[in-house]
Amino acid sequence: MLSVSGGASVSEAPSKARRVVVGMSGGVDSAVAALLLKRAGHEVTGLFMKNWEDDDDDEYCSTRQDMIDVASVADVIGIDLEVVNFAAEYKDRVFSEFLREYSAGRTPNPDVLCNAEIKFKSFLDHAMTLGAEHIATGHYAGVRAGARGGVELLRAADGSKDQSYFLHRLTQMQLARVMFPLSGLKKTEVRRIAEEAGLPVYAKKDSTGICFIGERPFREFLNRYLPKKPGVMRSDTGKVVGEHIGLAFYTIGQRKGIGLGGQSGNPEGAWYVAAKDMAANELIVVQGHDHLLLLKGRLAAEDLSWVAGEAPTVDAAYGGKTRYRQADAACRIALPEAGRLEVAFDQPQWAVTPGQSVVLYQGEVCLGGGVIRSG
Repeated sequence: MLSVSGGASVSEAPSKARRVVVGMSGGVDSAVAALLLKRAGHEVTGLFMKNWEDDDDDEYCSTRQDMIDVASVADVIGIDLEVVNFAAEYKDRVFSEFLREYSAGRTPNPDVLCNAEIKFKSFLDHAMTLGAEHIATGHYAGVRAGARGGVELLRAADGSKDQSYFLHRLTQMQLARVMFPLSGLKKTEVRRIAEEAGLPVYAKKDSTGICFIGERPFREFLNRYLPKKPGVMRSDTGKVVGEHIGLAFYTIGQRKGIGLGGQSGNPEGAWYVAAKDMAANELIVVQGHDHLLLLKGRLAAEDLSWVAGEAPTVDAAYGGKTRYRQADAACRIALPEAGRLEVAFDQPQWAVTPGQSVVLYQGEVCLGGGVIRSG
C-alpha cells in the first residue's frame, strides 16, 4: 500500500477522485508516479518543467529528449500534458544563489533550493491555476497526517533512494498538497511496473547531474560564470605544495582534481581538501582520508527551515545527515539564538562542508534543517 497525502492510497480506488498534476521529468520515476495515480482513478495531468535555457543546444543538455520521452509516456498512459517554462524563476531564485555561495567559497546544494523554490512553489502555484487539488512527483519520500496535526515528511521504503533530505525545506502548506506515489516502492519495482505497462522509459538511465548542469564536467560549467583566481595550496604543516585555480572550484573532502599525486600504492598518501582560507586565498590540503582536519564533531547552521512546522526540542536525540548519501549520525542540538542551529555528533563526521545542508530526523520522520556555515 502506497500512502499519499490526505490518507488516500494509489494501490486502491480512492474514496474521492482528485485532480492531480504530476511533475514529469522524462525519467522512469515520474512516469510510474503518473501511471499509478491514473490507475487509482485520479484525474491526472502531466506537466513538464523547462528550467534551463542558457545552453539548450550543447551536447550535455537533455531537455529536448526528456520532453519527447514525457510526451511518449503521457500518450501510453492516456493523460494530457502541459509544458511550462520556469527558466526565469530558476535563474533568479536558484542559480543566482548557487553562484553567490560558490563565490563565497561554500558548496551549495541547488537541488534542495530547487525543490523549495521551483518544483514545490512555482510548480504548485501553476498547478493550482489549472484547478489541481494536489501535485505529485516521482520523489522517493512519504507524507502522512501528523499525530498532533499538520503533516509529516517521511523517509521512503527504499532507503538507498530516499530523497527526503532534498525535501526538508518544504513548508507545511506545500507538503499538505503533495502526493508521493513511490513512497512504498523499491526502484527495481518501479522499473518492473514501467516495463510491464509498456512505458518507453522503463530502462532509461537515471540522471546523476545537478538539475541545470546535467552530466557535463562540473569545473568546465563553473568556469563559464566564475572567474579563476589562482592562489597557494598549502599543507596543514604550512608547507606550500602547489597552486589552486580558484577556491570556488574545490570542495571539502575533494580528492580528485587537486593536482597533487599521493604516494604510489599508498591510499593514505592521497591528498584531500580540508579547508579554505578565503582572506589569504589559500587552499588547505592534508594527506590521508581520516586526517583530523577532515573530522568534525560539531557544526553550526543557519537559514533554518523546519518541514515539521516547528523547530525540534533541544532535549532529545536525533539522527543527522550532513550530505545526501550518508547514514544517520546520532546527535544532539542547540538553538542558541533565532536562526541558528548547533549540532553535536556522538562521533566525528567526515568532510562537513559549508554550504551543504544538515538535516535532522527522528525515526522515519524528517524534521528539517539548515545550511552549514561552519564545522
